[in-house]
Amino acid sequence: MILHIVERRVWEEAQRAGEYRAASLATEGFIHASRPEQVLATANRFYRDIPDVLLLWIDPQRLLAPIRYEASEGEIFPHIYGPLNLDSVVRVCELAPDADGIYRILN
Repeated sequence: MILHIVERRVWEEAQRAGEYRAASLATEGFIHASRPEQVLATANRFYRDIPDVLLLWIDPQRLLAPIRYEASEGEIFPHIYGPLNLDSVVRVCELAPDADGIYRILN
């Protein structure tokens, strides 16, 4: 599994559109994702001040777009090179920080 963090309103828009296109797909050419052991650090680095986020659990075998594992910030992250087909998302859950604003637990 690979994971992607998204604001709830953006995910709801994607469901109406029939596919998900992160802003990074237009600006960088891919959708950022994380491996399960990386996602809390990603959440704490980029999503601490963004309310109401969801965690998408993506089955790489179901992706229609190519996935590449590439170096970034001294680690290897999965990058999705195209829109995310909704049926590749096998689970969606809320991602909520603890009372102090730090993400510590995956639901």
